[in-house]
Amino acid sequence: MQIPLKQGAAREAEQPSRLLSEFLASLDYGAIPAAVVERTEDLFLDWFASALAGKGARPTLVLEQFARSMGPAQGTAEILTSRARTSPLFAALVNGAASHFVEQDDLHNSSVLHPATVVFPAVLAAAQEIGACGRDLIVAAVAGYECGVRVGEFLGRSHYKVFHTTGTAGKLAAAAGVGRLLGLDASRMNHCLGSAGTMAAGLWEFLRDAADSKQLHTAKAAADGLMAAYIARAGFTGAARILEGAQGMAAGMSSDADPTRLVDGLGSRWATAETSFKYHASCRHTHPAADALLAAMRAHALKPTDVARVTALVHQGAIDVLGPVTDPQSVHQSKFSMGFVLANIALHGRAGLADFTDDALRDRRLRDFHDKVRMKLDAEVDGAYPKRWIGKVEIETTDGRTLFQRVDTPKGDPDNTLSRPELEDKALRLAAHANAASEEEMRVLIARIWRLHEQPDVRDFLR
Repeated sequence: MQIPLKQGAAREAEQPSRLLSEFLASLDYGAIPAAVVERTEDLFLDWFASALAGKGARPTLVLEQFARSMGPAQGTAEILTSRARTSPLFAALVNGAASHFVEQDDLHNSSVLHPATVVFPAVLAAAQEIGACGRDLIVAAVAGYECGVRVGEFLGRSHYKVFHTTGTAGKLAAAAGVGRLLGLDASRMNHCLGSAGTMAAGLWEFLRDAADSKQLHTAKAAADGLMAAYIARAGFTGAARILEGAQGMAAGMSSDADPTRLVDGLGSRWATAETSFKYHASCRHTHPAADALLAAMRAHALKPTDVARVTALVHQGAIDVLGPVTDPQSVHQSKFSMGFVLANIALHGRAGLADFTDDALRDRRLRDFHDKVRMKLDAEVDGAYPKRWIGKVEIETTDGRTLFQRVDTPKGDPDNTLSRPELEDKALRLAAHANAASEEEMRVLIARIWRLHEQPDVRDFLR
């Protein structure tokens, strides 16, 4: 039984939070273009496999243990890594952490948000609890993506300098997705976002210590977003202007917030389809330079020993996030090292899952190349960011040449996307990485996800 919401004073007619809430509450399957539905299925497979790849990782194991000790022993929702059953809250928590561990989950450029790792853990858990169909899951996921991307864009570049946007905007993304799945009306959706926003958190300081906080950010964003939706359904109220209010998120977390971004193209611009897939198994800020270096090595037939120095010409966000990692001491930290990622590109021609290991951390050849790499702020690259992530490198060779290479569209971006066969191959590699699912299981799973819009329910993905 739902408790009636308290009636507040009339809100401003053009309040962005209200308009966003109305859009999210009214979104239906028929309004979503077929291409966006198909992209949502692509994104779901990419996320599912990323979650499987987090099996056995220490942060995942810790949170699995936490779920066993603090959550129910049985439930309706799947923990994908352990195949245990628990409540939606704890399933969202563990799956949210697991899917962000190997750095292969998606990213939306202009919001600098990883939507999948917060939206899908929450909406899948809730969908399994209520017995939703595939179409319901797709609508919920699109609502989450559309909300999270706009909140991330609204908070701006100043926010990202200190806050991990996936932990902050991601909390509202998860809340919006679950809120839509639960059928919240516009008023309750507004309260749902208010509760999610007041819980939003996630700071970048963990990078300096190689701490596990990044997985905690996604775990809590998914779980807290789910909580915000469920309590809103029951009548719990939240701040009506949590985003743009005088003491809301922008006031405390941003100096360049733009409220118009919250309602940008609602119903006509589909941010879900703008989302990029990750090609390299590292922080997305390394990808443009990695693509540019790979192109240069191939174009000039360079060997690693031919390179005396590499300068990655980057945007300020890359310096803010990657700059603190000067001497990577863990596998996860090495994924946030421009030097280490470019060393893998130079030596192996790739920066894949198998290239980030404890042995690689001690590889003298990788360490030597790492020491040849530096980052430099570039006006063109910085001016285009975050809408466009341009890759530029300057290479000084041992024979005295200076070579330049640029890549305007990194692999995985919508204009240079991964095909379904490429996504299938990536999913198989992710599942095999941690022995989380057999190839036979994955083939069945892939076929089911490619027809997600026809599925009568979304329970029991891993029987």
